[in-house]
Amino acid sequence: MNRMKFVGALLAWWISGAQAAPLSITLPPETAALKPSALPGYALAQQKCSTCHSADYINFQPPGMSLEQWTAEAGKMKNTYGAPISDDDVSIIGAYLAATYGSAQTSDAAVQTASYPAKAEATSDAKNDAMALLQNNACLSCHALDHKVVGPSYHEVGAKYAGDPQALEKVVASIEQGGAGKWGNVPMPAFAQLKAEDLKTLAAFILKQ
Repeated sequence: MNRMKFVGALLAWWISGAQAAPLSITLPPETAALKPSALPGYALAQQKCSTCHSADYINFQPPGMSLEQWTAEAGKMKNTYGAPISDDDVSIIGAYLAATYGSAQTSDAAVQTASYPAKAEATSDAKNDAMALLQNNACLSCHALDHKVVGPSYHEVGAKYAGDPQALEKVVASIEQGGAGKWGNVPMPAFAQLKAEDLKTLAAFILKQ
């Protein structure tokens, strides 16, 4: 057997052996872990992100990234790499990463809104309902959110009742029954025609201003 035939036979033997016994690689155990947080994105990131990559991938990102940057990074995992996460997941995970690894704070309104999208949607709906009631009942002819018109601003009303455990009931009664003397001599007409749930919607909105 000449040298070329010998090399060919040796190569064929090696290939057949490799096919019969595929190479097995054992990876070292994962030691990196995500930083804990009370935000819901922490548990979601543990569940969704760790299936594709190590927590070290997050640790290696530039420090001080903003909420927008971290959300874009989470969005890239979904849109570019096909990660099985929803748009809400992207927002929730992005908020956790921004508050835990980036420049955002857990208490930031944008972080809270992104972390709890269902709650934010409900709050938005309640605000829209309240604004519709204010407009339909001509409330904004005498009141504004942040400055006095005929009556006090809603910000003043909210400040007056801050910390009062009966604030909601008192404001509901003022809207329903009307009155004068609390904020000056100009009387406020009664809105007894409003439904109980509409009165509560208006009072709750006013107290949050």
